[in-house]
Amino acid sequence: MPRRVSSLRRPMSSNSPVPPPTAASALRNKRFSGQPSLVDVLSGKGTIGPGARGTGVRALQEALLAMGFSLPGGADGAFGKQSAKAVRNFQVHAQSAFPNVKATGGVDAATLQALDALAPAPKQTGQSQNLPVPRYDGTPVRVVVVKNEHRTFLFDAQGQLQGIFGNAVGANSSPTDKGLKQVSGKLGRAEAYALGQKLWGGPVYGPRLIDLSWADGSRSGEELHGTNAPDKLGEDVSHGCIRHGNTDIIALYDALQLKDSVAIVDTVKDPRLGSPGMPPPQTPSPSVA
Repeated sequence: MPRRVSSLRRPMSSNSPVPPPTAASALRNKRFSGQPSLVDVLSGKGTIGPGARGTGVRALQEALLAMGFSLPGGADGAFGKQSAKAVRNFQVHAQSAFPNVKATGGVDAATLQALDALAPAPKQTGQSQNLPVPRYDGTPVRVVVVKNEHRTFLFDAQGQLQGIFGNAVGANSSPTDKGLKQVSGKLGRAEAYALGQKLWGGPVYGPRLIDLSWADGSRSGEELHGTNAPDKLGEDVSHGCIRHGNTDIIALYDALQLKDSVAIVDTVKDPRLGSPGMPPPQTPSPSVA
């Protein structure tokens, strides 16, 4: 399901300071309250990883899902391969604000502290801190694809965060190209299915496809589209396109218009995104559908 921002309040700047937690600090996010296994992790008595089960695992999974990290199967309370992948992608994201976090795929005290600070409150989705700025070399953008953490950020015309969606990007042998692109075409359900059948023998593009060109209008050979392999979301596996869950690609398709700008970067702190402290862009563009 798309991870939409449920609060209408203006999100904090992507460069707002994240309070530095200490090893002895208590968990502040209420979604983690009353979980003895998480208290043990915070105190350094252990980690949560493959094979772990229980309500503490479920609370971690729910937080990751609320932030848009791909976790096929949902929050089932069992820590398996998909949970480890989602945790690793979160850790890659968190390192830009919490340098002591390591991308191990297991939840230790440093990771839990970062998740406690960055995850939304219970029944909320999205993120308010450590966000990418929706501007690339001064150009306002509607979408920022962050390759290393496998997430796609959707903004409205005023630079307000509208949703965060898990993705899969290009494999090492066929990487997704970084840079500024724009929406050059949109294929609905029937067209996307027909194209997938023609080129790959199956519905590999899911129910929608959004074609991308470079900012100068030249063909990029890349698209945003759905997938028939949701278990591969959160990985580097495509031929260069950016895959999304099938519900998520419909949300992106409905929100984006032709010529809307899309920035593809490695990290939320890419230097070509906006500078620290810059306000969201105010350039008018078509409203979100």
